[in-house]
Amino acid sequence: MPNSPSPTGSTDAVALTDRTDDRPVYVIGGGPGGLAAAAALRDRGVRAVVLEKADRVGASWRGHYDRLHLHTTRRWSALPGLRMPRGFGRWVGRDDVVRYLEKYTEHHELEVVTGVEVNRIDPAPDGSGDWQLTATGGRVLRGRAVVVATGFNHTPRVPEWPGRDTFTGELLHAAEYRNPAPYAGQDVLVVGIGNTGAEIAADLAEGGASQVRIAVRTAPHIVRRSTAGWPAQATGILVRRLPVWLVDRAGSVMARIAVPDLSAKGLPRPESGLYSRVREGAIPVQDVGLIDAVKTGKVVPVATVASFDKDAVLLADGTRLTPDTVIAATGYTRALEPLLGHLDVLDERGRPVTHGGRTPKQAPGLYFTGFTNPISGMLREMALDAGKIAKRVARAH
Repeated sequence: MPNSPSPTGSTDAVALTDRTDDRPVYVIGGGPGGLAAAAALRDRGVRAVVLEKADRVGASWRGHYDRLHLHTTRRWSALPGLRMPRGFGRWVGRDDVVRYLEKYTEHHELEVVTGVEVNRIDPAPDGSGDWQLTATGGRVLRGRAVVVATGFNHTPRVPEWPGRDTFTGELLHAAEYRNPAPYAGQDVLVVGIGNTGAEIAADLAEGGASQVRIAVRTAPHIVRRSTAGWPAQATGILVRRLPVWLVDRAGSVMARIAVPDLSAKGLPRPESGLYSRVREGAIPVQDVGLIDAVKTGKVVPVATVASFDKDAVLLADGTRLTPDTVIAATGYTRALEPLLGHLDVLDERGRPVTHGGRTPKQAPGLYFTGFTNPISGMLREMALDAGKIAKRVARAH
C-alpha cells in the first residue's frame, strides 16, 4: 500500500485523500480509546483509519503533569492485544503510558494519520448510511462507520468567577501544571479536590511551596489506592453491578477503617454515599499523598472560591486570601457540540447518549468510547468497549 505508516504508525496528513476510496471506519482521536478501537477493528479484518489532530499519538498523555501515575493497575490498564511490560511497575507512570501507546500503534500496525482535525460529522448526503467527515484543509472524508474517541478530558474548563479577569496573581488550569519547581516558596491555592487537584496539592506541598491550600466545594470520598496489596480498582470492578445502597453502606464502613477522620483539619467525611456520588459523576479520590499532607497541615482545605478581587481570592465563607498562584483543577468539557451537536446524540451535559457497541437510534454506525469515568477504571472500560464496537461494526457492515 502506498504511503504506509511510519514505525510509530503515523502517516503524513497530505496522503490522507489517497487512502479513503474503500470507505474505511474512521476513528477520531489517537489516544487509548481510539487506538484500542482501531486495533480491535483490524483484528476483525475491518480497515480503520485513526485521525489525530496532534502530531503524535497519545497527545493528551504527553501533556499531563510529571508526577502522574495511573490509579489503575498495569494488568487492568492494558489495551487489547498487548500487555504492558512488567518493568513499568504496578502503577504505570505518564511517560511509560506514552511509550506503551507508541508501541501499541507499531505492534498492531495501525493506520494513524496525524495533523488532521475533524470539525464536523454528518450522514452522507446520498442516504447510503455512510458518514461524511469535514476535516482541516478542506478535506471531506467518507466512511462506513465512525468511532468518536476524542477524550473525556478534552477542553480545560475554568469557571467564570466574578472578578476573575482582575486577578493580579497567576491563574492557570491544572492542564498547564507540570511540576512544583516554578512554585517553590509561593503561596498556592488549588481549586478543586478531584484526583487531579488532590495530587497537585500534595505535589506542591512536597515540592517546596510555602503555603498550599485546596478549595473544596463538596467533601470527596477518599480511598486508599491499595490496601494490604488489594487495589481499589479491584473493589470497583466487583461492586459495579451491586445495588447502590449496598455499596454506599460498605463504602462507609471501609472508609472509617482505612481513612482517618480529617474533619478537624477542614475536610469532613462526605454526607452522601460513595456509589451514589459515582452515579452522579464524582469518582472517589485515590490517596497518593493528600491524607498525610492534610494531617500534617502541609495542605489546608478551605471553602470554595466565590470571586476574585485584584490580588485577593474571596471564599464562600467570607475568607479573603492573597495567593501568588491559583491552579484551577476544575475539570474539562467534552467539547463535542461543534463536532456533532446537530445530530441529537448528546445528553444535557454534552456527553454521548450511548457508548461502546451501542449506537444512537437516529445515528446507526456512530460509536463512542472513552466518555465515561467508571470506578472500574477508564482504560479497562475502553478496552472492553473496543471489542464491542469491533464486533458490532463487523456484523453490521
